[in-house]
Amino acid sequence: MSFLPAYRTADPARTYYAFHGVWAYLSALTFTLNLVYQIKEVGLSPLQLVLVGTTMEIACFLFEIPTGIVADLRSRRLSVLIGFTLIGVAFLLQGLVPAFLAILAAQVIWGLGYTFTSGADQAWITDEVGEDNVGPIFVRSQQIRLVGQIAGTVSAGAIGLISLSLPMVLSGLGMMLLALILYFVMREQNFHPTPAADRDTFREMAGTFKHGLAVARRRPVVRALVLISLISGLSSEAFDRLWSVKILSDFDFPNLLGTTDPAVWFTVFALIGTFLSLGASLVVNKVSADRVNSLHPNGLLALLSLFQLAGVIGFALAGQLWVALAAMWFGAIAATIGYPIESAWLNRNLDSKSRATVLSMVSQSNAIGQVAGGPPLGALAGATSIRTALTVSGLILSPIPLLYLRLRPDAQGAAQGAVPTAEADEARS
Repeated sequence: MSFLPAYRTADPARTYYAFHGVWAYLSALTFTLNLVYQIKEVGLSPLQLVLVGTTMEIACFLFEIPTGIVADLRSRRLSVLIGFTLIGVAFLLQGLVPAFLAILAAQVIWGLGYTFTSGADQAWITDEVGEDNVGPIFVRSQQIRLVGQIAGTVSAGAIGLISLSLPMVLSGLGMMLLALILYFVMREQNFHPTPAADRDTFREMAGTFKHGLAVARRRPVVRALVLISLISGLSSEAFDRLWSVKILSDFDFPNLLGTTDPAVWFTVFALIGTFLSLGASLVVNKVSADRVNSLHPNGLLALLSLFQLAGVIGFALAGQLWVALAAMWFGAIAATIGYPIESAWLNRNLDSKSRATVLSMVSQSNAIGQVAGGPPLGALAGATSIRTALTVSGLILSPIPLLYLRLRPDAQGAAQGAVPTAEADEARS
C-alpha cells in the first residue's frame, strides 16, 4: 500500500511466524492460570464462571462479521493491529481489577479484539504470499504456536508463584508492545482496498457481506466447513468447561515433587498435551507432506475428526486418570494436525474480495454453536452427570466425518490444480 513507510520490509512469512509465536506465548501466559485466578482471587461462583464464558462467546458472535468486513474493505494489517491492542487491554483489565463486572467487560473487549484478528491474519498472509504457497505456512505457524504455548505455560507457572494476576498483566503489556512492533515491520503490498473517494461504506459493507454469503452458499467446501464449524462449537463449549471438573472430582493426583496441588498438575497436563501435539504435527508434515498439502484433503480430515470424536468419548467414559488424559490428548493431537490443513483448504476456495469476511463467518458459526450448545449440556451435567454430558458432547461430533467424506473434488479443478473462481460461480448461478 502506498502510504506505508519504506522501512516496512519484513518478509511476510517470517512476520506471520513471529507474531503467531509471540501471540501463542502471551495467550498461554494469560490462560494457563486464568480460571485459578478467577476462582481463588476474584471469588467467582460456578454460575459466574459460566456467564464469563457465555459473554465472551456472545461478543465473538456479535463482532465477527463486522470486523471481518472492515478487514476486507480497509486493511487486513490495520485489523490485526487493532485486534492485538484490544486483546492487550482486556488482559490488563482482567489482571488489574479483580471484580466480576471488570472480568465481564474484559471478555467483551477481548471478543472484539479477537474478531479483529480472526480471519484478517490468514487473509493477510494469503494475499501476501499467494494461495498456492500458503498451505505450508499455516502448518509451520501452527508448530511455532505450539512452541510459544509451551514457553508461555512454563512462564505462567513460574510467574504465578509470585501472583496469579501478574501473568495477565505482563501478557496485556506484551500484546500492546507486539501491536506497536508490527506497526513498524508488518507490510501490506498485495491488498487494495476501495479508494476513500469511491467508498460508500455501508453499501460496500453490504456488498462484501452478500458476496461472502454467496461464496459460502455456492462452493460446497466452504458451505460444509461452515456447518462443520457450527457442529464443533455445539460440542466444544461443554467439553472445554467440564473436562477439568471431571479431572478434579473423579481422580486423585499423585505426589509430584512433594505436592499434589492441582495447579501444578494442570500445568504438567498442559505441557504434556502441547508437546504431544507439536510432535505429531512435525511428524505428519514430514512423512505425509503430499496429503497435508493436498488440494482436496477430505479423507484425511474425516479420519482426524473421527479421532477427535473418539478422544472426547474415551475421556468421558474413562475411569482412570491417565487413561482419561490419554484420550483427551489423542483428540487434541488430531485437532492440531487438522486445523492448518482445513485452513489452507478453506483459503484456496476463497477469493481476496471476501476472504476475511467468509473466514469470519466460519468463526462466527463456531461461536453460535458454543452459545447454543454450552448451556443445555451444562444443564444435562447438573441433571445427570458430567460423564453423560461429555459423552453427548462427543456424539454431537459424529456427523463431521460424514460431511468431510461427502465432499468430492471438482473433476476439472482437480485435474488442473485449480479452485473455482468467483466469476465462474457467478456464471453458473
